[in-house]
Amino acid sequence: MISSRHTVQRAIVMAAGKGERLRPITSHIPKPMIPVNGTRMIESIILALKANGINEIYVVTGYKKEAFTILTELYPEVRLIENPFYETCNNISSLYVVRDLLQDCMILDGDLVINNPAVLSPHFTRSGYNAVWTNERTTEWLLKVEQGVINSCSRTGGTKGWQLYSISRWNEQDGRQLQEDVTALFESGNHQIYWDDVPLFCNADHYSLGIREMEKDDVIEIDSFEELVQIDQSYSEVKL
Repeated sequence: MISSRHTVQRAIVMAAGKGERLRPITSHIPKPMIPVNGTRMIESIILALKANGINEIYVVTGYKKEAFTILTELYPEVRLIENPFYETCNNISSLYVVRDLLQDCMILDGDLVINNPAVLSPHFTRSGYNAVWTNERTTEWLLKVEQGVINSCSRTGGTKGWQLYSISRWNEQDGRQLQEDVTALFESGNHQIYWDDVPLFCNADHYSLGIREMEKDDVIEIDSFEELVQIDQSYSEVKL
């Protein structure tokens, strides 16, 4: 039921990618493990999850997987799951390897900087994505919402819409549906799509998703080396 209240039981942090746009930094360290103003990006996520009582945390690794081992030493709540497909497949492969864990879960990209832990609250009423309203033009994925329900998504962005952030919550029913859809698509050869394509484009009619409103500064997504330098000036001395 739409009015039902759900609680996130576990978090899945997607951290298998190569982070090509942050080279040369990612030549020797996976993107989520990059320190930003003294704290690794993925640690800002783990600490925020723990602050919200989410203590079952899975990190999907791939590129330079050995670098993540320290997380299990620092945080007993963290469990590492390897994605053996990361080199040849898009991130649908990362969700595929954790497909049995998608009920009552939160899914996050590992390269976020969480400034406001409240945006990772475990409580929700409708499956869906964190989003920020923007009047200005953006090239990020942009959602249109009517009566609390996402009715369209533009991959090329636009103006006057809800910019999607890679934080999402899935209740038991939608998580089970996501498991079914991801499995069917991946096993039928759809290896080069984003996992978010599944509920927003490929099988949008299987879901009735909403948004969780937040402010722009609550979460920082770092997509390029230039953006990293803007946020942490210590990287300005790195030679490209």
